[in-house]
Amino acid sequence: MAVVWITGASSGLGLYTARAIQAAGYKTVSGARSFEGKEGESDTGYRLPLDVTKPESMDAFCEKALSLYGTPDVLVLCAGYLVWGSCEGYTEDEIKGVMNTNFFGQTSMIQRVLPLMRENGGGKIVCYSSINGVLSTPFQGAYSASKHALEGYCEALCVECEPFNIQVTLIEPGDHSGGGQAYRHISRGTGADSAYKASFDRVHAVIDHDEGNGSDPAVLGRKVAKLLSRKKMPLRKCIASPDQKLSILLHKVMTGRAFAGFISSYYKVREKK
Repeated sequence: MAVVWITGASSGLGLYTARAIQAAGYKTVSGARSFEGKEGESDTGYRLPLDVTKPESMDAFCEKALSLYGTPDVLVLCAGYLVWGSCEGYTEDEIKGVMNTNFFGQTSMIQRVLPLMRENGGGKIVCYSSINGVLSTPFQGAYSASKHALEGYCEALCVECEPFNIQVTLIEPGDHSGGGQAYRHISRGTGADSAYKASFDRVHAVIDHDEGNGSDPAVLGRKVAKLLSRKKMPLRKCIASPDQKLSILLHKVMTGRAFAGFISSYYKVREKK
């Protein structure tokens, strides 16, 4: 029975993914910051505390997970953090917080697991990106930057790991309902006196509507669990609604300025007169 380690398993897409993987019969070890003091068996597998921004926490997770089931056959990286705000208004700490979780948190776990997989003769690494890893949306600049960085990193990782029989897949979810609000914050620079406040409120309302009416996260979890059983996984797997997949296509074929205008209109960045 294959062993799966999964991060960010306490809420949002990570929670539904962990549940689906556990239900599919894998030996699952799930990690999250909120699992502190809650270690033990659950519907997401064996829960262990894990903060991907702290080296000592990652080391402790790996040591305990190894003692439970041995070397992981699959590493699924779902831990994520989002700060809403204008690019101008982000504080340095806010940008670092997003990058530390969404990018460095994933790369640090990968670096810990790769030697184990090589020694074991192979493995699979699944990184949660986003359609924001392909295109950016207003007031999610830091989040989009972290996912763009992850996409570039994983393209290189895929090629480097191929000789060791280690596969790499990027999951690119679109809008899904049931997102974890504990890891979503509004920037301190987007207050009532911000030049972007009116625009931010309109954009935020559109995004809230789209996510509230988004796809079923349980379906996404089952698709990812099924993907793990494939002999050859794709480098990218977009799991999104047809209109969101269309936006990715438009991003490829439209000029940069034209697509920016399309995004501005959709998200109501400018107030209609």
